Amino acid sequence: MLSRRSLMLATAGAGWMLHGLRSAQAAEFINILTGGTSGVYYPLGVAISKLFAEKIDGVRPSVQATKGSVENLNLLQRGRGELALSLGDAMGFAWEGNAEAGFPQKLDKLRSVGAIYANYVQIAALRDSGIKTLADLKGKRLSVGAPASGTELNARAILAAAGLSYKDLGKVEYLPFGESVDLMKNRQLDATLQSAGLGVASILDLSTSVPINIVEVPKDVIAKVGAPYKAAIIPANTYTGQDAEVVTAAVPNYLVTRAGLADDLVYNMAKVIYENVPALVAAQAAAKGIEVESAGENPPIPLHPGAERYFKERKKA
Repeated sequence: MLSRRSLMLATAGAGWMLHGLRSAQAAEFINILTGGTSGVYYPLGVAISKLFAEKIDGVRPSVQATKGSVENLNLLQRGRGELALSLGDAMGFAWEGNAEAGFPQKLDKLRSVGAIYANYVQIAALRDSGIKTLADLKGKRLSVGAPASGTELNARAILAAAGLSYKDLGKVEYLPFGESVDLMKNRQLDATLQSAGLGVASILDLSTSVPINIVEVPKDVIAKVGAPYKAAIIPANTYTGQDAEVVTAAVPNYLVTRAGLADDLVYNMAKVIYENVPALVAAQAAAKGIEVESAGENPPIPLHPGAERYFKERKKA
């Protein structure tokens, strides 16, 4: 038989266990949808996750590697994530329900948190392939990113504006960044188109392994594609052997959430992200492109009320 003291200790222990269980149950899960591990979205998602864990009470963040923008937006619509990274053009297609882009129905639950850095369309070709221009891609082997990813949407748009289609290529591969680079190292691919922040790990790796050309996307081609694409510069020496700047297209990236998440939670997420940009830059140099003052302006889909509150407060401060 338990003594009175033992019974009290047992009861107290059970009480603490119950308290711990309730605390765990009360934790707010934040699943962050990113991209392939060799791209920019994934390390940024990891950095954001660490910030949330340190600075937002009562949350349990996690990071999920995905195929990128299109998959992320579809997962958000189905309630299988709380925060995602996405290209702006993919968001617009999702909001209108563009089936060709991977959105059979309008994704009406999506809400913007704010803009981050811009993706640069970066076409890296093996130097001995002879590819120096977009026209030189004809008959060549090109990887255009994972199927229906944001990168692949960019590839279709750029090639079409340059008067090319997938049928004009010798072979089309739908592969993540890292796998594309591996095939190029083995001379099984001639080029890879990757839509990512400057200094993306996969092309850095490629450029230190084999001689490459970074192929220009001319301004007249970018103008044919139109908004949200704009002309931008890949600075000289971004990659090994790239001794001159290269004109290409840039597309803004966004952080996206979904309707139904508590305003306070999204407010705190926005506040932590935009007030700790140096921590994001330390994780991925592309975050240098985050312009906090304009991050809430003119999103392709509605702002979440929590994010809207944060940006309004920031302007008043």
